[in-house]
Amino acid sequence: MKHSYQKTICACFLGYIVQAIVNNFAPLLFVTFSHTYQIPLEQITLLITINFGLQLLVDLLSAGFVDKIGCRTCILLAHIFSAAGLIGLTVLPALFSDAFIGLLLSVVIYACGGGLIEVLISPIMESCPTAHKEKAMSLLHSFYCWGHVGVVLLSTLFFQRFGIEHWRILSALWALLPLANFLLFLRAPLAPLTAEGESGMSLAQLCRQKLFWLLMLLMVCAGASEQSVIQWASAFAEEGLGIQKALGDLAGPMAFSILMGSARAFYGKYGDRINLDRFMRLSGLLCVLSYLWIALSPWPVLSLLGCALCGLSVGILWPGSFSKASASFKNGGTALFAMLALAGDLGCSGGPTLVGAVSDLASGNLRAGILAAIAFPLLLTASLLWLRPQKDDKTQ
Repeated sequence: MKHSYQKTICACFLGYIVQAIVNNFAPLLFVTFSHTYQIPLEQITLLITINFGLQLLVDLLSAGFVDKIGCRTCILLAHIFSAAGLIGLTVLPALFSDAFIGLLLSVVIYACGGGLIEVLISPIMESCPTAHKEKAMSLLHSFYCWGHVGVVLLSTLFFQRFGIEHWRILSALWALLPLANFLLFLRAPLAPLTAEGESGMSLAQLCRQKLFWLLMLLMVCAGASEQSVIQWASAFAEEGLGIQKALGDLAGPMAFSILMGSARAFYGKYGDRINLDRFMRLSGLLCVLSYLWIALSPWPVLSLLGCALCGLSVGILWPGSFSKASASFKNGGTALFAMLALAGDLGCSGGPTLVGAVSDLASGNLRAGILAAIAFPLLLTASLLWLRPQKDDKTQ
């Protein structure tokens, strides 16, 4: 690997930490927003829907404009939007008679940045001349997990030390990271996303390939398998351990994220010795078992352990799916990664929605919702088994 690309790889790692900040900082303040601006919590939670909904839209549209505008310009804009949205949280609510409008505008701004980061970071990393691309991709995606853990831990420490009433200062401090990474990407070398003399595949060309649709299904199931549990992990922690919500958030989602990041870092370290297909299939089976463990355990504390096990099992599924797609479509280009991001985000939103809907039908029984969502890891495992005999799979 050329030494000059170390700066690019570092910028990619930091890019996923920026996305973790964008997705996970504001939810820590929802109750504070409600009390400070007298906004109903039901209205504030719409910010989550707007954030991920707009990221989905960016995923969809980026296949048509990234190649025209240029990869570097788009990744720089992504970090500007991310920083501007975080700074906007501190000032925009005060500029409107309805503070919710200011919060909403801030979310819209940083959601554009988060969507572009998700679309671009993986292909930029894939284009770097690394020796083992599957290892690099897995290690890259582990940084989102570490970013999530860092946002929760450091924000909690800041609030305890200085008081949550100073959250605007912390929001501005978090904005410094995308600004710093903007400067890093400004100078970092970017390798072409497609081979020299060739152009990336169009969306129409991709859609004519049956393998493309199977990989899209794999991404939907990977996102759903991950988020169906992590969105409800805090509830299991509170129920099983009888602790307050703040500690429940640490014991539930953070334990999930730490183990998910550990699985990705493990493959990032030893992936050259491990068959990716076999590792993904075993992870899929472990994910099915963890869902059964969560849903059927008679003791809530064991359900919490099942949540942590699920984090370990899903770690390789998202980055592994990206690697398999990249190996299968060498000239997939921006369109391929944009559609994979779209499919993954659809799963991330659809999985928790199914859990919530089934749980409501079962009188608030979360285990019933998780049991229904087992369809996702089952379908994912079946898809991986079908992919096994594919002759054009280069990831083995």
